[in-house]
Amino acid sequence: MKRLRALSLGLWLGLTLMPALSLAADPPIVGAWEGTLDPGAQPKKRILVHISADTDGNLSGTIDYPDQSISGVGITAITYQEPTLHFESSSMHASYDGTMNKDNSKITGTWKDGGAPLSLILNRTP
Repeated sequence: MKRLRALSLGLWLGLTLMPALSLAADPPIVGAWEGTLDPGAQPKKRILVHISADTDGNLSGTIDYPDQSISGVGITAITYQEPTLHFESSSMHASYDGTMNKDNSKITGTWKDGGAPLSLILNRTP
């Protein structure tokens, strides 16, 4: 009888705790980010970066340029080692290297797209 109770308790604990253990939190980089590129003599250009993670934690993303009516440009390489982000878009010949602040609300970095490197601050959007 004691063995049956112990087995039942173990089964109950396993079924109760297993879902909580399998739900890994997304990395803090996951979400939508917005910033403005200021190339000087050219018009400023808003940029939206969308980063997601699959169930295995692999990151992917897209870039939108709303002022140019361009959306869904693929991010072809992305790495995040807290607090450092790097991503590239081969179709736009662009890359970004930045560092996230402590409260995970802002990434300060450098955008490169063939021209002179530009400072780009990405702010988390709701």
